[in-house]
This record gives sequence, C-alpha cells and structure tokens, in this order.
Amino acid sequence: MNKILIIITVLIFTCFSGISQTLIHDTGGKLSQRWQIKDDSTKLFKIVPHKPVYFLLANYSSDINNRPTSANPLNEVQEPLSFSNTELKFQLSFKARVIKNVFGSKIGGTLWTGYTQSSRWQFYNTNISRPFRETNYEPEIMLTIPTSYKFLGMNGVFAGIGINHQSNGRSNPFSRSWNRVVAQFGWESQSWSVIARPWWRVQEEVIEDNNPGIENYLGRIELLTAFSKDGYNLSMELRHSMRGGEKSRGSITLDYAVKVKDLLQIHVQLFHGYGESLIDYNHKQTTIGLGLSLIQWR
Repeated sequence: MNKILIIITVLIFTCFSGISQTLIHDTGGKLSQRWQIKDDSTKLFKIVPHKPVYFLLANYSSDINNRPTSANPLNEVQEPLSFSNTELKFQLSFKARVIKNVFGSKIGGTLWTGYTQSSRWQFYNTNISRPFRETNYEPEIMLTIPTSYKFLGMNGVFAGIGINHQSNGRSNPFSRSWNRVVAQFGWESQSWSVIARPWWRVQEEVIEDNNPGIENYLGRIELLTAFSKDGYNLSMELRHSMRGGEKSRGSITLDYAVKVKDLLQIHVQLFHGYGESLIDYNHKQTTIGLGLSLIQWR
C-alpha cells in the first residue's frame, strides 16, 4: 500500500512540478502577476496557476458523510455507506487566457478559461476496495478587467465576472451539480491579497435540481485572504449564505504551508462548516489534513 501511495504522489507532483516551476517564475505570487494584469508578454493558451495545487496524505473528518441527503427525493441515499473517517484529498487547478485586450488596449480586459478538480479518495479503506468517495469538477470562463484604486490601504487589482459549472459527474442518487454567475474583485498589498466573490445561482427545474437550496449551505459569497512571506503561506477562505436565522450557514477553510525545498511545501488544511465537497453540501463537519503542496494562493 505504501509503495502505491508513493507512486501516485510522484506521478501527480511530476506532472505539475514542471508546469509550476515555469509558472511561478513567470507569474509570481501577487494577484497582479498571477492574473497578468501588467504583463502582456505571456502567450495565449499558456497554462498558469489558478487555485492551489496540493495532495493531503491524510484528511480526517469528524463526521464522514455515510448517508448523503438532499431535498430532492431522487438524490436521497437510502442505505448508509461504510466510509472511513480518514482519506486522501488532492486538488489540481490551472487556467489560461484565450483573449486579451477584449475592450481594446486602453481598457484592456482578458478572457480566461479555468479548470479545478478536487478529489477525496478512501485509500485506507480496504474493506470497500479503496474507492474515490467524491470528485468535484469545476470548469469556468472568466472575464477580468484591470483596476487602479485604493481600498483600505490596498491596491485594487481587477474586477471580473464569469460562468462557473461544478459537478461530481455521478448518477442519482449521488449526483450533485450547480451553475453560477460569479463576480470577483481583487486587492493586494506587499504581503497580503484579498478576493471577494459573490455569485448568483442559475436556477434549474425542480425535478432536475440535485441539491435544492445549495446556496443556503455553500453560500452566496466567498471571501479569500492570503498572506505570504519568507517561505510561509497562510490563507483563509470564508463562505456564507447571506441569510439570517436557520439559513445562516457557511464554512471556513484555513490553509498553512511552509517551504521545504524550491516549490515543495508542507501543507496543513483545516475546514469547518457545510459543503466541504458537493456531496456534502448540506452536511456539517470539521476536517483536518496534512500533506504536500506546490502552488498556493500567493
């Protein structure tokens, strides 16, 4: 089992380390560099960093979701499953710009395509042959426009809007998916960056909605703040439903990474709340994971 785990880790990191070494040198860590706000030299369709890339060798849940539920009866799992509380978790993510200067050289504007994949693998669960418990696929299209202003002492970097699809690619009763129109605004200082992402869910027909009310759990807005200095990276991601009472729900994710060698980092992740994955959209839990990473938010 240990040999298999080593081989898988090496394969994943080999695929992305060559890419990320080039990308980090080209794009840096700040928002203005990662979104190429002042850099017009990068070729179109070149893959660059999007979200963090990491591999958590052990991710423990306080309450693994053995019976996924949904307000849609077609997506209600009837028999409890036998998942282990500890699993592997990894995320791969990249983007590429496909059109630049959308609104001309004065205003600028860049059209991006992005892709993120996040998987939870029951690798240590030999009783059920180590299945992938959940994989979320997230393609998106984003239009960003450079901005130049000050807000609370930080530089406004960009504003944008895009279309985001997220699903787990499974059939009923496990199927989960939603589509969103996502706005985003980014600010940065020397060591800090902040991104605000409010979104609007594209509504579906009732019978086709795998996860009714998902926005009351996974939220309607996300606030991400990241800090990096001297080889240390710390980020916090907050999501909230923007509702009161019993619909006041959301989550917090804390990530801490410290440089080991070159781009390789030791990575710790703590999550609490709803929506750790799509199948868990209305399931509350606390998870903590330890592993390795190559790319952070900064």
